[in-house]
Amino acid sequence: TKRKETKRSSGQWNTRYIFAFLPLASFLFTTPTPPIDTKLFLSHSPLLYSFFPILSAFESHKKKEKDMAMAMAAGYGQIPFDEEMQKSFRPPPPFHDGAGDGDHHILKPYKKSNRLVSLDAFRGLCVFLMIVVDYGGSVFPIIAHSPWNGLHLADFVMPFFLFVVGISIALVYKKAPNRPEATWKAVGRAAKLFLLGILLQGGFLHGLNSLTYGVDLERIRLLGILQRISIGYIVGALCEIWLSRRTRREVGILKSYYLHWFAAFAIIAVYLGLLYGLYVPDWQFFVPGEGYSDLPLDAHEYTVKCSVRGDVGPACNSAGMIDRFVLGINHLYAKPVYKNLKECNISSDKVVPESAPSWCHAPFDPEGLLSSLTAAVTCLIGLQYGHVLAHLQDHKGRLENWCGFSVAFLVLGLFLALLGFPINKPLYSISYMLITSATAGITFCALYLLVDIYGYRWLTLPLEWMGKHALSIFIIVSSNLAVIVIQGFYWKSPENN
Repeated sequence: TKRKETKRSSGQWNTRYIFAFLPLASFLFTTPTPPIDTKLFLSHSPLLYSFFPILSAFESHKKKEKDMAMAMAAGYGQIPFDEEMQKSFRPPPPFHDGAGDGDHHILKPYKKSNRLVSLDAFRGLCVFLMIVVDYGGSVFPIIAHSPWNGLHLADFVMPFFLFVVGISIALVYKKAPNRPEATWKAVGRAAKLFLLGILLQGGFLHGLNSLTYGVDLERIRLLGILQRISIGYIVGALCEIWLSRRTRREVGILKSYYLHWFAAFAIIAVYLGLLYGLYVPDWQFFVPGEGYSDLPLDAHEYTVKCSVRGDVGPACNSAGMIDRFVLGINHLYAKPVYKNLKECNISSDKVVPESAPSWCHAPFDPEGLLSSLTAAVTCLIGLQYGHVLAHLQDHKGRLENWCGFSVAFLVLGLFLALLGFPINKPLYSISYMLITSATAGITFCALYLLVDIYGYRWLTLPLEWMGKHALSIFIIVSSNLAVIVIQGFYWKSPENN
C-alpha cells in the first residue's frame, strides 16, 4: 500500500520493473521453505519471462493511449497517432508554477491555430479579382461584367465570395449547443453587414468625380454586394444551426446534412416558379431630369411592352417586376450593365440615346430579391464544402469529395445551358449558379493543394493578407478612399497626379 501511494517524478511506477521481479516473486511463493533452490528458480524464469513481450506490448499500447489523450488535450483532435506522428509530436517543456520549491510542474498545452491558410488565400483572391475588374474593366471590357447572358471574369467574383462565406459558416457554427443564442448572433452579423452595404452602395458616396456626399432617402439603393452576402450568410447560418443532424455517433456527411439539400432544392423550386411562372404586364416608369422632385417638368415617361410569362430578357423578366413592386423603382440600381448591349447603343460618355428601346433607360438591380434566392444556394453549396473540411481529416478524402462535387455541378450546369437555361449573372440563373460554384470549388481545391498540402505558402502571402482583411479592403475600395488618396499625390502640379 505504501509503495502504491508513493509517486515517482514521472507520476507512476514503470511496469517493466514490476514485471522483472515477477520470476523471483513466483519462486518465493511456490518454494515451501528456504534455502532457495537455484535450479527451481531458473526453471521458473523462462516461463515467466515469456510473458514479458506481451506485457511490454500492452504497456506500449497504454503509452499510445496516453499520448493520444495529450494530443487531444492540446487541440489536435481525434486523429490516428502513428509512428510518424509520434516522431513529430513533442510535449512542451515543463514550467514552474511559481508555488513551492520547483517540484510541482504542469504541462503547458500547445496553441494550435485552426485557421486554414487556403481559405484566407481564396478570400484574398476574391478581393483581388474585385479590384482588378472594378478598375480594369473600363480599360479591358472583356474582363468586365457581361451585359446580359454569358460569363466574363467579373461574373465570378460574387459567387466566389458567397462560396467562401458558406465554408466559413461550416467552421464557425460547427458546434452550436445554444441554438437561439447562435441564431441571434447570426442575425446581428447579417444586419450589420446589410446596413454597411447600404451606406457604401446606397448612393451616399458620389464617386471619384465628386467629393460630395449625401443621398435622397426616396432614391437610396437598398440592395448591393454586401446586402446579398448578408442574405446568403443568414440563410446558410440558419440551415447550419437548425437543420444539421448532430448525433453522438459519427454518421455520413450527406446523412447529417440532408435537410440542407432539401432547403437548397426548395429555394431553387421557388426561384424557378417565380421566374418562369409569373405574368409580367406592360409597365411604365419615369426618368427624372436634373431636379430631384417626384415628377419634375423635364421628366421622361417610358412604357415597356411586355404581356408575357417566363421571359428572361432584360425588359420583361419577373425578377425586375418583383423588385419594382416590393422595393420601388426609385430604389434600384440606376446604371445596370445591360445598358452596354448593342440594342441600347450607349455612347462613350455612358449616355443612352432617346432612340434606344425604352427599357434601356430603366433601372434594374443585379442584386435583386429573386436572384438573391439562388445566390443563397451558392452559399449552401460552400457550406457543404465546409462540412467536408470539418469532418474529414485526411487530405485525400477532402480532395476527392470536393472534386466530386465540383465536377458534378459543372456537368449539370453545362447540361442546363445546352437545354436553354441561360448563363446569366443579373438573374443569377441556375446554370450560372452551378457553373460558378463548380469553378469556385476547383479553385479552392487548387489553393488547398498548393498551400496546405505542398506548403507553398510564400506564393499566396499577399492573398492571405488580403483575405484576413477582406472587409476593410472592400470598404476602402468601394468608397474610393484608396483612389482619392493616391490621386492626392502629384509631381509639381495637381495635373500630374
